[in-house]
Amino acid sequence: MAGPLEGCRVIELAHIMAGPVCGLMLADMGADVVKVEKPTGDDTRRFVPPEIEGESAAFMMMNRNKRGIVLDLKSEDGKAVLSRLLKTADVVIENYRKGTMEKLGLGYEELSKENPGLIYAEVSGFGRTGPYAERGGFDLIAQGMAGLMSITGEGPGRQPVKVGAPVSDITAGILAAMGVCAAYAHKLKTGEGQRVDTSLFEAGIVHTYWQSAIAFASGASPDPMGSAHPLNAPYQAFETADGWINIGAANQKNWEVFIALIKAPHLQADPRFGNNGARMQHRLELEAELNAILRLQTTADWLVVFEKGGLPAGPILSIAEMHNDPQTVARDMVVNVDHPIAGSVETIGAPVKFSATPGGVRSAAPVMGQHTQQILEEAGYGHEEIDGLINSGAAASQSR
Repeated sequence: MAGPLEGCRVIELAHIMAGPVCGLMLADMGADVVKVEKPTGDDTRRFVPPEIEGESAAFMMMNRNKRGIVLDLKSEDGKAVLSRLLKTADVVIENYRKGTMEKLGLGYEELSKENPGLIYAEVSGFGRTGPYAERGGFDLIAQGMAGLMSITGEGPGRQPVKVGAPVSDITAGILAAMGVCAAYAHKLKTGEGQRVDTSLFEAGIVHTYWQSAIAFASGASPDPMGSAHPLNAPYQAFETADGWINIGAANQKNWEVFIALIKAPHLQADPRFGNNGARMQHRLELEAELNAILRLQTTADWLVVFEKGGLPAGPILSIAEMHNDPQTVARDMVVNVDHPIAGSVETIGAPVKFSATPGGVRSAAPVMGQHTQQILEEAGYGHEEIDGLINSGAAASQSR
């Protein structure tokens, strides 16, 4: 299961979500990701319930495919160990507040002197430059400031709603991983490392491409539209006899196919709905007309009709239903891994597939200090030195 990043050594100095997502993406693609935890562990270990045999389900989800070491970076010996690990690393990921790594003597300027090929990935709330660089950041704050909460919800004038998933956190991690891969390609060609800097704020902003295009062109900020699309209609959820269905009739051809499949030629003849511009102008009237028709059959019945007719459409699944969907299964997006304490646990699979270097999920998330001794040995520490580090509290091991 060697992935395209096999041989790439990553040190993850990150906690909770955005930084660990970056490490997760790189690990899925074959990188050797060493997660460095503080003596009290990543805060995600305390995101409970739920637990499986006492292990945090949230931590296990975010940290599969990684090896784990515990170091006390407040101790000189702990910092010395990390410094040694970073001398031979290809990548370091950190999501501390600005200046934290510099105070530890482990900022990019210092590290690059001994390891000029080091790729230094920083994932923060607002980026390392600009007036907000000193601020901490959370997904909720980023979603609000990036404009996402102004376009999410049932309609204008309602209570602000955030996107259900922590999209700023997750997207920031994916952007950081993309940046690391680009910087790694540069390193393989030149030997040079560099800083890679992204943020939750920018990760939120990139989700506003359509709405920003509207605002740039019109000078007006779009409002929330429920499940509807800001530029195409009909492209949203509609009521059926027993629930809801998503319809993607987002161009003229699909609109005409849709009208034929639901046997509503009168809508094609209606000047309010003749083209996309007209449909957008009269979207609420169109929604009422279509709901009245779609309520006549069940979601399952309509899905059969639309699939036969080649119209993009789909059910609205719960998370558990998504896990069991045949396409999820076929794409290996739910896989089992063996955890040393929790046993066989399910996790989300690797979202990118490679034909020659498949990568994928190889191992469960580490328990606290599971690989401390192994990693210290790889770094050149002898058994007595390792015992000294563990006895002093500079490092911690699963077995101690």
